[in-house]
Amino acid sequence: QVQLVESGGGLVQAGGSLRLFCVASGRTFNNNAMGWFRQAPGKEREFVAAVNWSGGTTLYAELVKGRFTISRDNAKNTVYLQMNSLKSDDTAVYYCAARRVPSIVVVSTEYEYWGQGTQVTVSS
Repeated sequence: QVQLVESGGGLVQAGGSLRLFCVASGRTFNNNAMGWFRQAPGKEREFVAAVNWSGGTTLYAELVKGRFTISRDNAKNTVYLQMNSLKSDDTAVYYCAARRVPSIVVVSTEYEYWGQGTQVTVSS
């Protein structure tokens, strides 16, 4: 079992930056692919970014490519999402997710473990 706890969300002005953190505990973290998803009010949960077990391979949604960066530190059991040039459309609850396997995918149903989410609000 893997427990995930997100932090780092908050209120920021458009054009600003935030860094989200996801700390994993409960079992070996190094073999898990990790992802970030988000859900805005009235919308479906959508893929944001993912990183494979080593951090060597990443994948981004087109809407965030070039603005967001996902990374991980296996020694700290932590995954990061650096968000720059934030827009009002980025407002959502952001969720950290983990797979049981090392490879990354964009489909939320392929992730077995989820955090509780952290709110990101971007004011225009």
